[in-house]
Amino acid sequence: MGRMGLTTERVVRAGAELADEVGFEHVTVSEVARRFGVKVASLYSHVKNSQDLKTRIALFALEELADRAADAVAGRAGKDALVAFANVYRDYGREHPGRATAARFPLDPATAAASAGVRHARMTRAILRGYDLPEPEQTHAVRLLGSVFHGYSSLETAGGFSHSAPGSEESWARILDALDALLRNWPAHPTP
Repeated sequence: MGRMGLTTERVVRAGAELADEVGFEHVTVSEVARRFGVKVASLYSHVKNSQDLKTRIALFALEELADRAADAVAGRAGKDALVAFANVYRDYGREHPGRATAARFPLDPATAAASAGVRHARMTRAILRGYDLPEPEQTHAVRLLGSVFHGYSSLETAGGFSHSAPGSEESWARILDALDALLRNWPAHPTP
């Protein structure tokens, strides 16, 4: 261990907490060093640079999110699994806005293949098997769900729904009902 008990895990966790407070885009090695009251050079044995720090925060967020999603969908199927999975994404975005942004950080292919992102994809596909979607339709549905979950959470966290009626809770419930209906009645052929 280094000075002040610094470890890579502590540095990454501090970066994740900073992301939640100031936004993922504002996380730098220098800001994390300030948190610990150390010089930037003290962190370079734990992270290479700000890009490496952001990648590690993204991996941390993906793992944390995958663990929550796995717990939420265990033993559920169909709409119950869909709603539980969706609520994990929404709740995580509310609780950890910076980490939720980090979970969408572009990773190089090798890093992505070894990340918890693979678990997210497997869980999403497991939920979709309950809707009997063949490939390539499953891939289209995975993209749709990811877009809705991340998009809604991002807009809601940014205050996009705070000044209009009906409230965002009602909209969220209606959106999940609509997604369930769409998945049960997935179009057979693409619109020309």
